[in-house]
Amino acid sequence: MTPEKTPHWGLAIDTERCIGCHACSVACKVENSVYLGMFRTKVYYHDFHGKNAAGKVTPKRAFLPALCMQCEDAPCLKACPTESIRRDADGVVRIDVDSCDRSRDCIAACPYGAIHIDPVAQVADKCDFCSHRLDAGMQPACVEACPVGARKFGNLLDKDSEIRYIIEHKRVMVLKADLNTMPRFFYFYAT
Repeated sequence: MTPEKTPHWGLAIDTERCIGCHACSVACKVENSVYLGMFRTKVYYHDFHGKNAAGKVTPKRAFLPALCMQCEDAPCLKACPTESIRRDADGVVRIDVDSCDRSRDCIAACPYGAIHIDPVAQVADKCDFCSHRLDAGMQPACVEACPVGARKFGNLLDKDSEIRYIIEHKRVMVLKADLNTMPRFFYFYAT
């Protein structure tokens, strides 16, 4: 694939559609053989009080799916003493398990808590957008498993892609924007 045709992958989540069902977390664990108690993707809950249509204050719950933010300026990549963490041509930040020295520097450096040590393999592990599925022309397992279509995955360089449309036309945010890590994992509101 020539450089101008290499995609630059990104993921966006419609926070209004996410129902907190954890189908994404389960699909990820199964697809990537993630050990019990470890997660490549999580869904956080946020309870608050809001007003319903009648204006009455009621308890509400929002969901915040989170995984590796695939940062352009990835702190984990800079912190890795063995250069086991790399960004490939498609923009995905990946871990080379053969050279990982388990120093945990990447874990300490990640401001999103997206990296863990696999207790069986004893190497760093994190989301890589299901790279094996990308190689086969498939979407990440979490995207495919979402029953409400809240996850939108695609090529950020393709001006006709759904994710590019979302970034250009919706209210989009990234976590911890003040850190300037430039995530390629976005949250958006459909309305």
